[in-house]
Amino acid sequence: MMAKGKSSKTSGAVSKGIHSNVSRKLTNAMRSDYMKSGQRVINQTDALMKGKDIVMTIANPNKSETSKRFIRVRVSGKDYLARAKNTAAAFAPSESR
Repeated sequence: MMAKGKSSKTSGAVSKGIHSNVSRKLTNAMRSDYMKSGQRVINQTDALMKGKDIVMTIANPNKSETSKRFIRVRVSGKDYLARAKNTAAAFAPSESR
């Protein structure tokens, strides 16, 4: 025998949460300001230093793809930290000098 579930206490329609109560112009303006500011680059660098993956948007090196002026490139945080560690070790003063 299955347990009896709780009955719903709603008296009418419930919003699906698909509509924003903030105007689209304001949302787009705030996003534009953030994307232009240097804070985005700082946040991406902080994420990489913590070993988190990020997605960078760069100009498409393949100029024949005119429909895709920019492409998104995934950067692995683990690979970034490993590369940074190897680079730092290469420039570190050695004991034998």
